[in-house]
Amino acid sequence: MDFRYLPMTETDKQEMLSAIGVASTDELFSDIPEKVRLKDGLNLKTPKSEAELKKELVQMANKNYNLREYTSFLGAGVYDHFIPSVVDHIISRSEFYTAYTPYQPEISQGELQAIFEFQTMISELTGMPVANSSMYDGGTSLAEAVNLSAGQTRKKKVLVSKAIHPESQAVIETYGKGQNLDIVYIDHSDCRTNLEQLASELDENTASVVLQYPNFFGQIEPLAEVRALLDAHPKTMFIVSSNPLALGYLTPPGEFGADIVVGDTQVFGIPAQFGGPHCGYFATTEKLMRKIPGRLVGQTKDENGVRGFVLTLQAREQHIRRDKATSNICSNQALNALASAVAMSSIGKHGIRKMAELNMQKARYAKKQFEIAGFEVVGHGSFFNEFIVKLPVSVKVANDKLLEKGIIGGYDLAIYYPELEDHMLIAVTENRTKEEIDTFVKELGDIHE
Repeated sequence: MDFRYLPMTETDKQEMLSAIGVASTDELFSDIPEKVRLKDGLNLKTPKSEAELKKELVQMANKNYNLREYTSFLGAGVYDHFIPSVVDHIISRSEFYTAYTPYQPEISQGELQAIFEFQTMISELTGMPVANSSMYDGGTSLAEAVNLSAGQTRKKKVLVSKAIHPESQAVIETYGKGQNLDIVYIDHSDCRTNLEQLASELDENTASVVLQYPNFFGQIEPLAEVRALLDAHPKTMFIVSSNPLALGYLTPPGEFGADIVVGDTQVFGIPAQFGGPHCGYFATTEKLMRKIPGRLVGQTKDENGVRGFVLTLQAREQHIRRDKATSNICSNQALNALASAVAMSSIGKHGIRKMAELNMQKARYAKKQFEIAGFEVVGHGSFFNEFIVKLPVSVKVANDKLLEKGIIGGYDLAIYYPELEDHMLIAVTENRTKEEIDTFVKELGDIHE
């Protein structure tokens, strides 16, 4: 039996067409030339009932590897972290369950307060005085920062470290095309940005320098040394993309004189979920407050003197500065920002530091076990929770065999870095146990061509 679960009937359709004065659906598209219209039917399966469709989708979903059944050592921008159960309970409430930023403060105080708290916590983690109400993800947030630096300095040259996430590099290039930016890449040496090359490329035409902290290889960049190089170029802006969980332990970029600090809060309350959606953050100095893309939530008082929250200082192109706008961002994913705010609040200030310490301790234990097992660990600087191991086989072969053992292996660096063929980027979070790490090392050691 075919159960109808799409409510529009043929009668409904004819009533709507009649109301707008057309005889058929084809007539609606009469302005579209015949030669570009699809003549054949779409290659779709035959319709099914809701029950049949649900069964098919569940069968398809069960083919996926998930973090409840598999042990994951995959990072590279998306991580398996502890998510307090309260997060789902809060974001599933009907008054919060939207991805959009509220416009009407009089009926949205809970949402606005949550975003205000999100901004406050990001400001504290980054060491920056101002943070916005979130961005789409870390990559677009970084690209927005680059465009802002070009607009603010009126310069086109941007120095980007090759040790930032390769996908972020691509987003920067895409965003930069509109402003005709000259993206100059700085090579990495021993998995950290080559400061000698950076110093040689710095000049009076440089709008900004872009680093990641910790970088894509997991190494902690020497921000103090970079800041010292920039002291000779006071108009060049310092942009740092940073994992906010790492900032629970590391010195924040704001204390190194960063002008803009961006990143992704997926590490707080947002599951891996096939790589998205995420939640980007954007923090900067008071000088750049009115150039921040997106929105800011401010604290105020109503006519009765009661504390309240409103959207404020919106320097969006739809409102003001249209001809001088550095961004066309006009929204955010408030639901994800709420998830991160709830996670940060429930874990707490001391909890975040402890969580960061656990990542560092467990990653160092794993690194030591790999060295004991005879693996070559690449990169000799300080690191957070990711490091590189050279394998005797291809990473693809290793990961395929690991999956058979219920393990999701690390990231294949050769995808973006051909010189790092057979090198695996391994992430160790607080969720990994000693037994899981030991098993992972043993299973990798047993794999041969």
